[in-house]
Amino acid sequence: MAIVLAFSGGLDTSFCVPYLRETYQVPVHTVTVDTGGVSETERASLAARSKELGAESHQTLDGKQALYDRLLGFLIKGNVLRGGVYPLCVGPERVIQAEMMVDAARALGATAVAHGSTGAGNDQVRFDTTLRLLARDLDVLTPIRSLGYSRQQSTDFLTARGFSVSASTTTYSINKGLWGTTIGGKETHDSNEALPEEAYVDTVGPDAWPASPEEITITFASGHPVALDGVEMDAVSLIDVLTQRAGAHGVGRGMHVGDTILGIKGRVGFEAPAATVLIAAHRELEKLVLTRWQQFQKSQLADFYGMLLHESQYFDPVMRDIEAFLDASQAVVTGTVRVRLHHGSAFVLGCKSPHSMIDTGVATYGETNALWSAQDAEGFSKILGMQSYLAHIARTQR
Repeated sequence: MAIVLAFSGGLDTSFCVPYLRETYQVPVHTVTVDTGGVSETERASLAARSKELGAESHQTLDGKQALYDRLLGFLIKGNVLRGGVYPLCVGPERVIQAEMMVDAARALGATAVAHGSTGAGNDQVRFDTTLRLLARDLDVLTPIRSLGYSRQQSTDFLTARGFSVSASTTTYSINKGLWGTTIGGKETHDSNEALPEEAYVDTVGPDAWPASPEEITITFASGHPVALDGVEMDAVSLIDVLTQRAGAHGVGRGMHVGDTILGIKGRVGFEAPAATVLIAAHRELEKLVLTRWQQFQKSQLADFYGMLLHESQYFDPVMRDIEAFLDASQAVVTGTVRVRLHHGSAFVLGCKSPHSMIDTGVATYGETNALWSAQDAEGFSKILGMQSYLAHIARTQR
């Protein structure tokens, strides 16, 4: 018998290693699925921390490409922003992490999997639904949730056994991934408080903003980002580079209040420089090449897709149906977008595409056109307003 633990090296999963060993008297193997934000130095630190805590073995698996291919690509294609602001920074990662964790458990012959989620947040549901669907034969252990431990209690447990605990780990819960970083702490428990400057890890504050703006270009092919400033690169690398460049201008910070899966209101701070820029650029390119009804229908389905993904419904077959629609909608979403990074904002300057629906040779908005006459326009205006005109007459003159 053995247990495989999803390991981030943070307070909660650090607590889980010795607790599971002491409670079940079996080897505990830790697995970190790198879905972004894990440097080589941090990989070494995670392995060392796992060993220090008494784990039997540790492995770090690369899940970044799978995350983009199966999830982030669709969030870009859908311009998904929950509540109009939050780009679903880390929630989607749990699907990939749980899947790869199950694969590791089977390879190790484990009889149980464990995660360090509490009983209050969304991640417990995301892990549980995926694990129970893919690993019905394995026990799912959740020590923090089962015990109802606070962060201070977990800290006390570790320090009592001689394990070090970072003060920042106790104060803030930071989840960093390819698509952004979420930050939870005492300020996020109050709807009127702001996070202090030291809580942010990926972006600079106003005091460090560069004085001069920086202009970048992003090239899309069928909805996917494929080049930055004319340099072709894979999407994962592009997101990494863009996170650094936009983050250096303070782009992507935000606070989000939303409805949790469990039905209560939740608040989180986030940093998503690359997501903020890519969604803004992609959305503007779509306005140039898609019809109004394509944009309308896509926005409805994309919002629904984002909601279901956020609320742990990734495996519902309707998600594959929506993904097929999103893929089909992107056939002409190819072109280059110019973006200016300056003082915490990403401003789209312009875009061009071989599929542009703006054709100055045919019509210029507000000026001239070759598609209709003045008389045609007069008749169109009369007919378009006819239903409202008849309703007004019926309600006011009878």
